Order: sequence, then C-alpha cells, then structure tokens
Amino acid sequence: MGERQLSDLSEREARRRLREVGPNEPVQGRRVGAVGRLLAPLANPLSLLLLTAAGASALVGEQVNAAIIVAMVMLSSALSYLQIHRSQRAIERLRAQAVPTAKVLRDGTWRVVPRREVVPGDLVRLVAGDPVPADGWLLVSEGLQVQESVLTGESLPVEKPPGRDSRVYLGTYVVSGSGVVRVTATGARTQFGEIAARLSERQPETEFERGLRTFSVLILRVIVFLVGFVLMASLMRRRDPLEALLFSVALAVGLTPEFLPMVTTIALAHGAMRMASHRVIVKHLPAIQNLGSIDVLCSDKTGTLTTGEMRLVEHLDALGSPSDRVLELALLNSYYSAGADNPLDAAILAHVKAPAPSYIKVRELPFDFDRRRLSVMLEGSEGYLLVTKGAPESVLPICSSYEAGGEVLPLDEAARERCLQAPERLGALGHRVLAVAYKLMDQPSQLAESKLVLAGFLAFLDPPLDDAGSSIAALAADGVKVKILTGDSELVARHVCASVGVDASRVVLGAQVDALDDAGLGRLAEDVQVFARVSPAQKSRIILALRGRGHVVGYLGDGINDAPALRNADVGISAAKGAEVAKDAADVVLSERSLRVLHEGIVHGRRAFGNVMKYILMGTSSNFGNVISMAAAAVLLPFLPLLPTQVLLNNFLYDLAQVSIPTDNVDPTFVRKPRRWDLGLVREFMLVMGPVSSGFDLLTFAVLLKLFHSSESMFHTGWFVESLATQTLVVLVIRTFGNPLASLPSKPLAATVASVVLLGMALPYSPLAGKLGFVPLPAGYLLILACLVAAYLIVTELVKRWLYSRHLGRPRNSTLQGQPDREGRA
Repeated sequence: MGERQLSDLSEREARRRLREVGPNEPVQGRRVGAVGRLLAPLANPLSLLLLTAAGASALVGEQVNAAIIVAMVMLSSALSYLQIHRSQRAIERLRAQAVPTAKVLRDGTWRVVPRREVVPGDLVRLVAGDPVPADGWLLVSEGLQVQESVLTGESLPVEKPPGRDSRVYLGTYVVSGSGVVRVTATGARTQFGEIAARLSERQPETEFERGLRTFSVLILRVIVFLVGFVLMASLMRRRDPLEALLFSVALAVGLTPEFLPMVTTIALAHGAMRMASHRVIVKHLPAIQNLGSIDVLCSDKTGTLTTGEMRLVEHLDALGSPSDRVLELALLNSYYSAGADNPLDAAILAHVKAPAPSYIKVRELPFDFDRRRLSVMLEGSEGYLLVTKGAPESVLPICSSYEAGGEVLPLDEAARERCLQAPERLGALGHRVLAVAYKLMDQPSQLAESKLVLAGFLAFLDPPLDDAGSSIAALAADGVKVKILTGDSELVARHVCASVGVDASRVVLGAQVDALDDAGLGRLAEDVQVFARVSPAQKSRIILALRGRGHVVGYLGDGINDAPALRNADVGISAAKGAEVAKDAADVVLSERSLRVLHEGIVHGRRAFGNVMKYILMGTSSNFGNVISMAAAAVLLPFLPLLPTQVLLNNFLYDLAQVSIPTDNVDPTFVRKPRRWDLGLVREFMLVMGPVSSGFDLLTFAVLLKLFHSSESMFHTGWFVESLATQTLVVLVIRTFGNPLASLPSKPLAATVASVVLLGMALPYSPLAGKLGFVPLPAGYLLILACLVAAYLIVTELVKRWLYSRHLGRPRNSTLQGQPDREGRA
C-alpha cells in the first residue's frame, strides 16, 4: 500500500479523540489542584499532631495559644506552597523543551506533534532512531527492524514486514529501516502501559532520594529519643500535662527540618534554571545531584572529541589507488538505504552531487552492530546488483575477489594483506574508513552476503573539536575522568584521542571486553581510558562494571545504539539533535553537544547540592543544640524555657531565613570534586555543633538568671532572641569551607538573615509582644547578647574548620572529598 493511499485523520478529529481517550502517557500522573497542593503540607504527621494539639488547647480555654499554633502551621504551609509552586512551574517550562515527539499524517500533511497527543487512528511515520509512540500495525515497511527487549527480553532486533499480523508497540524503538504505522492503542491501553502501571509504584530510588530518606530516619530517631525524654522530665516536674505535651510537640517541630522538601525543590529547580541558561535541560530534578556526583564520564568519540561533521576525503580501490568506481557503488548503497540520516551517507551524497540513480530497490539487509555492514539489492539493466558497505574487518571476510586497475582478481591471503594496507594507513591518520563491495546476480533469490568483490575504500575525516582538549582537562581538574567508548577502529580511536589529550597508550577492543568477567572488566575499565570496536551491549557492560566498582557514571550519547548505555548509566546525557530514542532514555539533554557545556552542567549540579547540604548541616546542628538546651532547661528550671507558641515562632522565623539558601554562592572548593551524600558528616556536625550551640545557650541562661534575675517572661524573651540570632547568623559561617569574610553570601540570603534577626529583636518592643509572651529587654542584656553571639560565631568557625579538615582528609565516602562508595548509590 503506498503512502498516497493511506487515510489519515483531520486535526479536528484527532483533538476530539484526544479528549475522549486522554493523553498518550503510559502512566498518567494524578493532577492535583491548587487547593490540594496548598493543603498537601498539612498532611505531614507533625503538622497533623500540631493541629490536634491546637484543638486540645482550644478546648481547655487556651484560644490564643491554639490560634498561634494554627497560624504558624498555616504560614509554613503557605510559604512552602508558594515557593514550590513557582519552582515547579519553571521546571515544567524547562521540560517542555525536551518533550518527545512523533511524526503523524493529519489533513494530508506530515507534521511533528508532542507524543502525548498521538491518538488511535493516527498514521505515524517511523525511521531508525525513533521510539515507537503507541501500539499499532504496520501499513508500510522498508527494512524495518525494531528493538523489543523492553517487552520480550530478546536482545536482537525483530524484522517487521507490513501487514495486520505485524505489530509494533509503545516502549520499543526502531533500529533500522522505515515504516508507517496505524495507531490502535495509546497510553495506559498499550501493552507497555499495562506493564508501566504495575511497576509505577516501584520506581528505583535515585541516590539523592535515598540520601534524603536515610537522613529522615536519622532525624526521626533523634526526635523520638529527645522529645520522649523532655516529655518525661516535664511530667516528673509536675507541670501541666497539656502544656508539657504542646512543648514536646513544638520541640519535635523545632528539631525537624520541615522546610527540607521545599529547600531541596527550590535548590534543585534553581540549579535547573541556571543549567538551562547554559544549554543543559534536566528532565528529572534528582538528576541534578546525580550529575554533580559523576566521577566517570563515558562517551562516544564522534561529536564529543570531534565535530561530528563527516567529510569524504578519499575514495580508493582495493590497493589504495584513487577510484571513481568505488564512489559510484557507495552512492547506490547510500541513496537506496532506508532509515534515519547517517552522517557517512550524508557525506557521500554531498560529495557526489550526481543525479538520482535509475535502479529499482528489491531488498535491503539493514545495518546492525554485530555485522557492522549494510547491503542493498538493486535491479538494473545489467541484472541484479548487491552493494555492501561497512567496516573493513566486516566486509573483507565475505569477499572472494578484489578490484584494482579495472581488473577483478582473486582475494587470497597475500592479496588480503595488501588490501588491508590502505585502511590501516588511513586509520593511523585519524580517518574513518569504510569498505565497499558488490556482486552481480541473475536472480534475486536471496540476499547472500558472500563471495563479493571488494571494490575499495572510502576515507572520511571528522576533525577534532578546538575545545575538546581543554574541556577534558577541565573535567579532570574537577574530578571527572573521561573514558571514550567508540565503535571505530583502534587506529582511528588512538589517533583522535591522542590529539586531544586522552591517554590512548592502551586501547581495549570489544573482543577483549567479551573475554572478561564483570569483576575483571571493572578493574580494567578503571585503568583504561579508550575502548574501540565496542558494540552497544559492550558499552553497557563497561558502564555497569564501573558502577559496580563504586563509581557514579555518566554516559553521553545521542545515537540509536546509545539507548541501552544511557539507561544503564547513573546519568544518561543526550543532545537535542540526537535520536529520539536517545533523548527518551536520557536524564539530561544538551542543547549543544559539547563537553564544555556538560562540564558547566556538572558544576551547576554540585552547586545545587551544595546549597541543600548547607541547609541540612546548619539546620540539624542548630536544631539539635536547641533541643539539648530545652531538655536541660526542662530538667533544671522550675518553668518551661519557652512557651510552645514561642518555640513554633522561633522555628518559623528561622526557616524563613533559610528559604533563600538556594540562591547562595558556593565555594569553588566545593565544586571541584564530585559530591555524594555523607550522613557521617551530617551526624558529626549535629553531635559536635549541637553541643557547642547548647553551651552558649546555657551561658545565656546563667546571664539571665544570675546577672539579671529574670522573671519567667524575661527569660523566655531573652532566650528567644539569643536562640534566633545565633542559629540564624550561623549560616554565614557554615555556608563556606573557608573564611566567611572572604566568601560572601548572595544578596537574597544576606537580606533574609538580617531581616529575620532584626525582626526577632524588635518583637519584644512591638504591639504583639504581650500576646506572644514577650517583655522588653534591658540595654545591658542586649550588649552582653552581642558579645555572646560574636563569641559563638568565632567558636563555630574554629570547630567548623576542624570538622571540614577531618572530612577533607577522608579517602572514601565524603561529601566534601566527593569520593564514591557503594552505599546509597541508586
């Protein structure tokens, strides 16, 4: 059936069907309205507990306390909603730049539409490299071969002839050839949709998500222990049970970094927007941190070290003399082969500039990565002509004769050695070499790739990129080793890699990869930078072997054959101009395929993670110190050290000051190494910095009680101001590895910190003071408080440097050092 006879849909009918069946998404996310998103933070167990406590407080007549508790919870939820809503909208705009598409026939015109808009009845054109956008049956097939391993587990592609018995499925992708499909099912109604629905609740955790979960468990354990202790101590002092319960719940909130999801989302979204401005589009937010964790980057040679723009520079006969005959045969092979654009075919067609050949294509045997060649059978005036083009080592074994000087001669062993001299010479100069062979036949009974005549060789030049060497050096300086995995020959790989500074003193071939077990391959892959003549399956094995050795591996590729490696890497990276299946499999899409652009993306990923770590280190240490202080005060004082509403207000103002952390500057030291979660550092910061903070709290207690003989209200006010000032200002110290006076915070962070401290100091003198339980503080206390805060920041700076020096010296598993280990790896 020809394409002219195909019946298509109108755009109007397609939109009607889209409304009827819904978007073409295997698992459709449940859309949450604005009210739902606003109320979502209230579903937090601590928020529910607080609201319950507020209700109990109102029942016993403490309406003011109840109102303040509810107000704090609602303000926190509203702030979280506003910040996350803004970030999510920005991320959705970025994701729209990498939306998958499909080519459909509507109103008689082939047009590209978002894949989610494909509907049953649509006609879809497929070429090599395209993901199949929906289930359907083939109307037209030109050598179409589809990789269906995601559904069947079969590694080899399946040939698809046209007809109702030949179906294609969502989730698979075209390896070679072309075709036209009538869509029969979309979205959740497809076979892949049924599988995806069953697996949607069991998505593997990323390293970032695993780290957050483990950190949450750590905090939960501390909360249960300390809050239980404070509650027991308060009850033993025979305090009011409801007040003791409210105080304990407020302590739990004080220790919990409940703004962590918001700060994390904002930090990653801010990083994603910065990366987008540098031509790096992130499809999934957690991939930002994973990108910053990369310590090994695997990549193909073409388009990474070289321009990716092939030029045909020589066409030679089998013995290396210039030949137009080999060029004529190559033109036939390239012109009549089906499938996606190939840079080698494009170079041949651009070089010849001849009129279209007058042959009839009979059949094609598409290229695959095992045979490494492509053959077409053509019918012409002289009979049937088979033309084969491919890697020399794949074409020569199926040849029995060769052509030189207009003669066809037997290809014996001696002649074979002479014929190999030309590709070896060209390969040593960095040229990509293809062999061309042919066979004349009387009958097209079968497409037999045997007893061919070697016509000669084509030499292509893909020059190195000007900035490839400097980009690789910059990545190495920032702790990322680049490894080249190429299908090209050893000679080509060695020449190009050496020209840009990649160590090519040892090149491992695909055959050697197959001879090793996974453990041996992992050890070898750590030491070798260049792999040549590797297949897609071998690329995946190398990546998995490196991951098994504890490395975080990124893979940069944009071809059809790169999809398996992209999925098996910790971070799959493709280019916007790459094959659709590659972009589908990738986590990150580069608007410009460049190591320099990717390096910038890695640095931005580390900056985003660095700002998340600032919040965690500062929040856990400060909050832990406050809880220790409150636990001690609950035992030593005849009254509660702070009212429950004051605890909540203190916590809310403190968190408010941290909302701008995602905008902060990050030390150059931090971005020079890959970054991974280190709960050991978090735990140590909490256990060391917490008591330091608590020590200054106890000094404040002594000043208030011994020097000023404070009343209960004055004690509450004095400690509230001191606690808020110390834990808020400490971010200016902890945010940097070095001298905080030499590494300045961002303007938004400096402004919010200063505003919160000033607001906290002003509250005791405001009209709200009475309702909040505050009283004005004497000038003498404020002077001593200034000295205490300054001393606290100095001591914190000294302890911080000691802690950082300990972790900077660790050989493994350090967020600061950035060395990978297996724990917590996705």
